[in-house]
Amino acid sequence: MPADLAVIGLGHLGLPLAQAAVTAGISTVGYKTGPESGPLTPAELRRMLSAGFRTTANPAELGRVRTAVICAPTPRGADGVLDLAQVETAARTLAGRLRPHTTVIMESAVPPGTTETFLRPLLETGSGLRAGRDFHLAYSPSRVDPGNRDVTPAGTPKVIGGLTPACTESAAAFYGRLTDKVVRARGPREAETVQVLETNFRHVNIALVNEMAVLCNDLGVDLWDVIRCAETKPFGFQAFRPGPGVGGHGTPQDLAGHSGRPLRMVELAQQVNSHMPRYVIQRAATLLNEHGKSARAARVLLLGVTYKADVPDQQGSPAHEIAVRLMELGASVSYHDPHVPAWSVLGRPVPRADSLYEAAADADLTILLQQHRTYDLQGLSVKAQLLLDTRGATPTGAAHRL
Repeated sequence: MPADLAVIGLGHLGLPLAQAAVTAGISTVGYKTGPESGPLTPAELRRMLSAGFRTTANPAELGRVRTAVICAPTPRGADGVLDLAQVETAARTLAGRLRPHTTVIMESAVPPGTTETFLRPLLETGSGLRAGRDFHLAYSPSRVDPGNRDVTPAGTPKVIGGLTPACTESAAAFYGRLTDKVVRARGPREAETVQVLETNFRHVNIALVNEMAVLCNDLGVDLWDVIRCAETKPFGFQAFRPGPGVGGHGTPQDLAGHSGRPLRMVELAQQVNSHMPRYVIQRAATLLNEHGKSARAARVLLLGVTYKADVPDQQGSPAHEIAVRLMELGASVSYHDPHVPAWSVLGRPVPRADSLYEAAADADLTILLQQHRTYDLQGLSVKAQLLLDTRGATPTGAAHRL
């Protein structure tokens, strides 16, 4: 039986959308655009399948739905520009089967103008239909926060920008089945720029607290206590916390190639955040030296190698660069992560610790990179010989903080 919704791209954007749709009782089919992995656990995927969700490799099924949402990934290329290749593949595949009156929505992270100047011509040329007349076309920035149990799709407003008012309303009718609030933007460009602003906001503010972490360490100030106090201010402040680097799929965009005017704050934020893995290595080497040990031949245990707590996704995780730099210093690296059964760096498997407490007790240095819920940080701080906490998650005085 034909599905109501096709989610094209089953990665970090598509699978959560499909999950929300299935939960809302929408008949949903998923179509892969490439070798993607998403943030859902095997148990969540099993529940979706038992509720009627299915995947397909048959493009013909895309022509049987009322709504098609393109969630293809847009990774940053070697030149720093977002790669739209999978969006293009998704659009061409959909265009060949597109029927009149279908609502097409894009959620992929793209530069402003992409829906109108890139996606629209592909769909119109491949289908012979006109956007805004024969089918609806809109953009909606994804607002997925993997691993956050406090935020649900129903409680997260969705921004919609359609090519025409009718396109906006058609997309709003679809998302109105998933969320309690739909916010209408003036058009696709405004909706696309919402995604840019939200992503850059995160990166710029993380860069600020990362710089503060370095400064506070030099001054002997407890930054986490500073943040705890600052976040009591009821206006003009939102708490962000430092870490070993910024991972994930939401890449910052300075848009210099699109407007000719770079966002200097974003460029500086990228520089600050990309330096954090090296700063972690610097702190690690200093701690080892202070305790009469050298990084060379030191046994270092890395805890949490995913980019975000409580998810299996390793996209952009700083753990990879940290492991590489430790190996270059001659350290013997092992890891523990309840969400990652096997991990390789530089093409070589990294030994996985089976017993966390025994491994921490045996390691010369344990570095907490990701604060998974399953970690007993109080017990860990007691067992570890030397603990560097890059997340400020351990009790005060129980570990060396970033």
